[in-house]
Amino acid sequence: MPSQSVLEQKKAIVAELSERLKNSITGLVVCFEGINTEDDTKLRKELRENDVKYTVVKNTLLSRACDDAGLEELKPVLEGTTALATSDSEYAAAARILCNYAKDHDNFKVKSGYLDGAVVDMDTITALSKLPTREVLLANVLGAFQAPIAAFARVIQAVVDEGGFDACLEKKAAEAAPAEEAAEAPAAE
Repeated sequence: MPSQSVLEQKKAIVAELSERLKNSITGLVVCFEGINTEDDTKLRKELRENDVKYTVVKNTLLSRACDDAGLEELKPVLEGTTALATSDSEYAAAARILCNYAKDHDNFKVKSGYLDGAVVDMDTITALSKLPTREVLLANVLGAFQAPIAAFARVIQAVVDEGGFDACLEKKAAEAAPAEEAAEAPAAE
């Protein structure tokens, strides 16, 4: 039977994992079997740069933490080598990085995941992995907001280039007059 100090350490680990599961907005459980040290180092660096916490965990401890966090549906995949990747700030970062990594490494697999406290299926994880980064999404939104303003600015600049508002009106009136005369000429015959 394990000593009391070992049991206390395990309880602390379970409590920490449970809090991590509860406080994160998204997380993935992966099998990292067959990954070499160099690739693992690169993967961990990329995850850190995107504020994703990645840790190798014991299945029994994660199972108990899942019970505490209300994520019991994750428990069936807790076998073999297991690592947990969680993010507190961005929904798609962990899925994007780990799914892309799994494409290039046969033994590395995404087992399951959760989003806002609910376990999601692999189709949802795959769809999440295809989302662009937060910065790209924000740039697209800002571009959409700027488009009408930019078009308005181009119209105003065209008016200025034509010599002002009165000059534009005179030019449009002159262009419209021959068109009206041409339309009236066949009617007069």
